[in-house]
Amino acid sequence: MSSNRREFIKKTAIGAVGVTLGSSKVNAMSAKSYSNIIGANDRINVAIQGLGRRYQAFLGAIADKKSNVKLLYLCDVMKSQRDRAAEVVSKALSNKPALENDIRKVINDKDVDAIFMATPDHWHAPGACMAMQAGKHVYLEKPCSHNPREGELLVAYQEKYDRIVQMGNQQRSSAQSQEIINDIHNGIIGDVYNAIAFYTSKRGRVPNQTKTNPPEGLDWELFQGPAPRREYTDNTWDYNWHWYGWDYGTAEMGNNATHELDIARWALNAKYPESVAVNSGKFHYKDDGWEMYDTMEATFKFSGNKTIQWDGRSRNGYDKYGAGRGTIIYGSKGSVFIDRDGYKLFDLKGAVIKENISKGIEAGNSLGGGGGLSTMHTLNFFDAIRGKAELTSPIEQGAISQMLTHYANIAHRIDDSFEVDESTGRIYNREAMKLWSRTYEPGWEIKPV
Repeated sequence: MSSNRREFIKKTAIGAVGVTLGSSKVNAMSAKSYSNIIGANDRINVAIQGLGRRYQAFLGAIADKKSNVKLLYLCDVMKSQRDRAAEVVSKALSNKPALENDIRKVINDKDVDAIFMATPDHWHAPGACMAMQAGKHVYLEKPCSHNPREGELLVAYQEKYDRIVQMGNQQRSSAQSQEIINDIHNGIIGDVYNAIAFYTSKRGRVPNQTKTNPPEGLDWELFQGPAPRREYTDNTWDYNWHWYGWDYGTAEMGNNATHELDIARWALNAKYPESVAVNSGKFHYKDDGWEMYDTMEATFKFSGNKTIQWDGRSRNGYDKYGAGRGTIIYGSKGSVFIDRDGYKLFDLKGAVIKENISKGIEAGNSLGGGGGLSTMHTLNFFDAIRGKAELTSPIEQGAISQMLTHYANIAHRIDDSFEVDESTGRIYNREAMKLWSRTYEPGWEIKPV
């Protein structure tokens, strides 16, 4: 990379964009000012870490010639994933990205400007912090953190290193969601007091874990990364790490509730709750390998008599709310149903008085990635790096929404409700605070900054 290009990227990110803690706004350079910068159309070099179900969601924006982006690396700890991704990418891009096993080598490459992180949950915050420390911008898939402490560290690293960090809760880039939430904030349904966020899925049996050798091509040491070391158990690496204990996954709260709870908190204009209570358990296929809850109802009470409720059912396909996922917002003058397709606005009698629906391929709750919202979210990330736009989901906002999922997981694990300091987010419960962070493999701890 030319020194002029790196200086441009550095000045644009550091000088033109300032992120303010606790605000969803990023002060973006005006289009006129931006156009006066020499080299403003210079290329952004990117890498993707994690080549499972989400990496293809970024390819549309990367391949768009107007993005002026070059994919330098495809990184994954599983050889078959790297090879498969290389084949897919070859059909979308003209260049041939390097295939890499170890993200640390990618982070150390000074030509890389930004990294997309789509790994298992336990890698998200450590990888993002390493990348920021090395001067990289980060697109960080949900959940942004594995535990509350990592959320604090992500925000601290972003502030110290002044990088652009977009959280991958892509519904924030939905024009329909932006429109109706702005209307909600302007009083279209009166005083908002309650939100119900929900997710329904039909996940089946999960294999019981059996100790075995890691599959051919898997770097089990690097897969574990920041997590404490243990022997490999069959089918851990391929998605079922979500359900095999707390070393790697964050259960369905981190896996899916992140999205809807973010919309609920955004609509209610709330921050940290005053109290958290859950009713949860494993109720289906009780003899299989699933170690987490598969059903959870959570209640978050906020100041101002506001409440967010979560209703998550991972293995019962009955659509209680008439859809697989979404968020219902209640106000004194009406209500709104919001999902990735758009929204419907109802009066107090339950009649639809307005709707804005744009059927997309990211609706519903199917696995995999890709679609209009992910593309827009990725393009917004590139524009924010160049100082042309505000981030739609800056990490300091994403980290607060993620806290709701962590609170619920902690309440489940200690089997108790608790109160929260609504100004700091800290929990008034000693047992709960024992789960504020986690045990790391020695040498992989995220150091405070």
